[in-house]
Amino acid sequence: MKLPMSALIADQRRKYGPVLRVDLTGKTVILVGANTGLGFEACKYFASMKPARLIMACRSESKGNAALAKLAAETGYKTAELWLVDLASFKSVTAFADKWEADGGRLDILVLNAGLNHMKYEPAQDNWEASVFVNNVATPLLALRLLPSMNRTAERYSVRPRLVVVASDVHYWVSALDKRVVASKTGIIHTLADQKFLACSGGMSDRYFVTKLLNVFFVRSLADHLKSAKITAVAVNPGYCYSELRRSLPLHLRIADRLMEMALALPAAVGGQHIVWAALADDSIVKNGDYASVSEVREVSDYALSKDGVAAQARIWDELLDILKDADGSVAGIVQDNL
Repeated sequence: MKLPMSALIADQRRKYGPVLRVDLTGKTVILVGANTGLGFEACKYFASMKPARLIMACRSESKGNAALAKLAAETGYKTAELWLVDLASFKSVTAFADKWEADGGRLDILVLNAGLNHMKYEPAQDNWEASVFVNNVATPLLALRLLPSMNRTAERYSVRPRLVVVASDVHYWVSALDKRVVASKTGIIHTLADQKFLACSGGMSDRYFVTKLLNVFFVRSLADHLKSAKITAVAVNPGYCYSELRRSLPLHLRIADRLMEMALALPAAVGGQHIVWAALADDSIVKNGDYASVSEVREVSDYALSKDGVAAQARIWDELLDILKDADGSVAGIVQDNL
């Protein structure tokens, strides 16, 4: 599938119906990247469905507490929990997962919404480029670490938990991965995150697009390995919305983006609605490995479906598991027991 600008504009101008609602009584929702924007709006919708537990995960304690108070004031749901996690740190992700494993609670819906959109090199842990690390290394690590909890929930409560990774329609705009990246002997992920390569290749200009393609690859690979498990993994495009995600763009691009927002952007509440749809739509509609876009299931990009794209996806999956096994000693056993 391709995404011409006319199709994107049509999506932005569609009239969307009411948010999908289901009874979440007794269930647990974890949403990462919950204190602002689309994540917060999705939390408001989830809160209105009265889950037993709603865990708002974010990096900043002060912003998280402010979001809890705002959620309570706007929805009347006063039992949401704030859990801290910094996706720029392996240690923080591991600590979050260890805390959840010790908690031992059920996990019905996991929404991984945190992400970065950088157009200049910024380092994260161990000199990883920050947006690749957060979007494509730490996010999969958290997903894998929480899989055992989701599997236990499926078995104990006879339900099918849903794992939602927030991707984007911009993945359609990656016609192919850079040939130098694919040919690199150090691996696709490491090369994408290598400062020297980025300096000589101008590789940050399409960085966000590539990280969103890798989100789609991750969900599709995970689904392939979850075929025997009672978990549904889905990638979601929430649409082009007013968002703080683009706050780190250079000034001239922020100005251009502001003009585009005025012309086309959806309210954050609509983007949150699309995330909720991906999390709650019936299993007869949303299947394992699907790509949900603005509250319907769509085909992924032509490149993702191509021979080269499928080969790149398989390589990235293998590389990712090697990286995560080195970073977190729990991953190897989780892969063995859950995939």
